[in-house]
Amino acid sequence: METQSQVVARLRSAFGSGVTIPVAFRLNQLSELMSMITDNEEQILVALHKDLGKPKFEAIMSEVDIVVNELHHAIANLSSWIQPDYVSKNLATKLDDCFVRREALGVVLIIGPWNYPLHLLLLPLVSAIAAGNCAAIKPSEVSAHTDQLMAELIPKYLSQDCYTVVRGGAEETTTLLLNRFDHIFYTGSQTVARIILQAAAVHLTPVTLELGGKCPCFIYGRVNIAAAARRLAWSKFFNAGQSCVAPDYVLCSPATRDALLPELRQTLEEFYSRDPQTSPDLSRIVSARHWTRLMALLKRSAGEVVLGGESDQQDKYIAPTVLVGVAEDDALMAEEIFGPILPIITVESLEDGIAFINRQEKPLALYVFSDEAAVVNTVLEKTSSGGFCSNDGIIHMCLPTLPFGGVGASGFGSYHGRWGFETFSHRRAVMLRGWTLERLNGLRYPPYREDKLSWLRWTMSAKSSCSIM
Repeated sequence: METQSQVVARLRSAFGSGVTIPVAFRLNQLSELMSMITDNEEQILVALHKDLGKPKFEAIMSEVDIVVNELHHAIANLSSWIQPDYVSKNLATKLDDCFVRREALGVVLIIGPWNYPLHLLLLPLVSAIAAGNCAAIKPSEVSAHTDQLMAELIPKYLSQDCYTVVRGGAEETTTLLLNRFDHIFYTGSQTVARIILQAAAVHLTPVTLELGGKCPCFIYGRVNIAAAARRLAWSKFFNAGQSCVAPDYVLCSPATRDALLPELRQTLEEFYSRDPQTSPDLSRIVSARHWTRLMALLKRSAGEVVLGGESDQQDKYIAPTVLVGVAEDDALMAEEIFGPILPIITVESLEDGIAFINRQEKPLALYVFSDEAAVVNTVLEKTSSGGFCSNDGIIHMCLPTLPFGGVGASGFGSYHGRWGFETFSHRRAVMLRGWTLERLNGLRYPPYREDKLSWLRWTMSAKSSCSIM
């Protein structure tokens, strides 16, 4: 069995051979990755259900189809993405070819999380392949069945010289990070992200971090409260709340809270029946450790449980749970919940809600539910977040033409579609010159004179010919 350093050396040798650079190779590997998913969809669904109890509907929507759609988008657009971008020139560079060229970074490391163990592992891989890189792929050991399946399938479909699955837990990942990579793409917690940043700093390796955080849902002003309850419940309790872009808490007025609660009660019964544990449409918590963490948060909270609250440790089940009377310093507000627990916090005004949001770390997503465009635009203009969506949750991340990524504590860097291709590419500035206009170039040679300087400043200024291509 190869050591980790031997794996990285093999990938670097493959990249050095230039095999990943031709567009035909990239398109072939993207097509093979699509075949891997479509050929083995049933096995994928079984693994996801074993790991997280994912309903088939949610698994296809958020794991299978989102990757297939990303692959279609990349295959359809790669030929245009790789084209050089020609830039405007001044008089001094009029006869030169000046453009930006996208080049592969080299050998990249992709570290996936457990909550969407297919989607959040393969989407960055699509971008890495499209950009012409070799990749070490590290699935999460927490979602053990999907981890095992990826280790079996990826070598069967993708070039083993260029793409390798590296398995293991925290110890193996720590050792892997001792190797030099040309880019590290990590999705997961802020705690691990700090470790990765420290390891990357040794080699000055650039990093993309997709981290999550406490995503607020601010409900304010006129709103279709029944529709708001359905969209809130769906986006919060999808995958049992184990989504980095799930609404983490609700901000609203006391009157809105009182109108929302009966609608949420009715919605949850419609979605999951009066006994959600028997519903085939509700996922489970990924592990006993994560179940224990969530129940401890719930126990420490001073809020009042008004919906749900039931749990079953053996089944790793927590009912969709809603609390009121939650203060800003409550235990549930100290960290990202990442589970089916929804605190509702009341504010008195639009300004109070915005101030509350801005006192927290910048979230990966921010949701505003309101029929009033002025409310939506005010929140958009006066806050900062990785993504923003009005009158819905989660759905914005399904569009490959929008960048997906955080800001501040919710991460940095972005991907999806063209944005992922750019993340895994180096934008190389290129100027191709000949030997013409040497007399003009003579203006910059010694001996220096004031008249030379005047002419040179004019030829190189933006005013001389800024629109020349």
